[in-house]
Amino acid sequence: MATATIKAGICGFTTVVVATVDDDENTTFTVETDCPNYRPLDGRSFDIDAYQMLAEKVGQGAVYETFRPYCPHTACPVPSGATKAIEVAAGVALPRDVHIQVQP
Repeated sequence: MATATIKAGICGFTTVVVATVDDDENTTFTVETDCPNYRPLDGRSFDIDAYQMLAEKVGQGAVYETFRPYCPHTACPVPSGATKAIEVAAGVALPRDVHIQVQP
């Protein structure tokens, strides 16, 4: 299991993605969010092929397809954070925080 807590920035909203893998290596992720844009995904679970994700480019694949209809803008870090949680749960990435520091 891996959990990504994504604090998107100036909007002040937080999204938590929890990814799990069962004994048959099936990966599922759930979304909990206070973001009004992602509200339709709140509390829902999604199945995904974590190994197929490794061959996908940024903005492509099932994770981005899940979030894209609700994503408020291109710089939103939520889909990327969800991808990282899924990769860690599946054992194809190491659990390490990602930081984006923006300065004027």
